[in-house]
Amino acid sequence: MDQLEPFPTDWTRALAIAAHPDDLEYGAAGAIAAWTDAGKDVRYLLVTRGEAGIDGIAPDESAPLREAEQIAGAAEVGVTKVEFLDHPDGVVEYGVPLRRDLAAAIRRHQPELVITGNYHDTFPGGGLNSADHRAVGRAALDAVADAGNRWIFRDLEEPWNGVRYIAVSGSGQATHAVDVTDTLDRAVASLEAHKAYLEGLGDHLMADAREFLEWISDLNAPRFGGRRAASFELFRM
Repeated sequence: MDQLEPFPTDWTRALAIAAHPDDLEYGAAGAIAAWTDAGKDVRYLLVTRGEAGIDGIAPDESAPLREAEQIAGAAEVGVTKVEFLDHPDGVVEYGVPLRRDLAAAIRRHQPELVITGNYHDTFPGGGLNSADHRAVGRAALDAVADAGNRWIFRDLEEPWNGVRYIAVSGSGQATHAVDVTDTLDRAVASLEAHKAYLEGLGDHLMADAREFLEWISDLNAPRFGGRRAASFELFRM
């Protein structure tokens, strides 16, 4: 496979858009820690509160718990601005309402980099992706263009055409990477902050934060000079 290129650094502010609490922690958090260490401004936008994500906890109880875990996890990698949109977990719909909400956030935060999750039907290795992930990823790609067009969603804030890059985490078509050798421990701590969620997974591989994140970063290493890395599919605008 082609070697992964170093991720661009000529940007200042990023908005990371994810479907659920924990999504960013399962691959992007090590890179985000490296970016905040370098003085970058990274902010999180969660489309849902993850209320349908723990089988043993009812949604009304799960939502505030998972919201608190996400805020704690973000803090571990230097992110202090975390917003939630309250779309219903598990049944997020791609469409104009979601595009509108994401375009509004992009105009409000004015990022140069938009980070989102895998919008493809499958994950690397062939596992099926979830409907929420696909809907949010695709809507985020479209919302970048929507945010820059003053004739779309004309009741929102002024257009923002400053997005230079879109980075897709968890993609099987990754092109770029960030060295996470020095930030992997913080990425693990960020995922471990989702304690209730991880406990709800039982003995699943994804329940062991360190094992899972080391496995992912080690898979990327042969394509990135032997260094543990977080990988992204990168679009230049």
